[in-house]
Amino acid sequence: MRLAGPLRAVVVVLLVGLTWLLASSLLGGDGSSVMKTFFSGGEEESTPEPRPRKYKCGLSAPCPPKHLAFRLISGAANVIGPKICLEDKILISSVRNNVGRGLNIALVNGVSGELLETRAFDMWAGDVSDLLKFLRPLHEGTLVFVASFDDPASKLNDEARRLFEELGSTAVKELAFRDSWVFVGAKGIDSKSPFEQRMKNSKTSNKYEGWPESLEMDGCIPLRAPLES
Repeated sequence: MRLAGPLRAVVVVLLVGLTWLLASSLLGGDGSSVMKTFFSGGEEESTPEPRPRKYKCGLSAPCPPKHLAFRLISGAANVIGPKICLEDKILISSVRNNVGRGLNIALVNGVSGELLETRAFDMWAGDVSDLLKFLRPLHEGTLVFVASFDDPASKLNDEARRLFEELGSTAVKELAFRDSWVFVGAKGIDSKSPFEQRMKNSKTSNKYEGWPESLEMDGCIPLRAPLES
């Protein structure tokens, strides 16, 4: 007979719960969520926020049709190499083992988006003539992606800087020892490129000892229309 009191209480709770479920169902409510709240002490389970969707090369929004998605990351000091991504494909990176000190460059067909060539040019101990031979014969419309690593400028001469200016660069004129630089230009561009960043090497603002912070830039580049024959 001692259990009569507790059993009566359990029966009352069950009857109240069933009555609540029936009423909620008839009124179009969510009875299950109500019961979860009831038995959990009034705290509803929080729904995790959906992760933001990422698009090609990690962009936060998709590129328009006939545009190429890209992301450039310059090297960090002389330790972490640069990375160049185009249309979700890694063109240059340490993992691909095709990075080098100086200027890391990828050439891309501006009509089809096809990768043409990747090269690294040592601007500290290398020969600038190799870079000149690489840039002089570029065809009209060729896209040029550049990411620096360590020192991008010590060997640059006036002609090399002029060639980059003809590709749309405005920062190359002042580019100096151990600056960070990312740039996208094109052969035959009739204006300055909107895709360029430079971080000056400065003892007062450097993130690393002797080097500025790494730069990261992404965006969408329109493909060129095929030339009419």
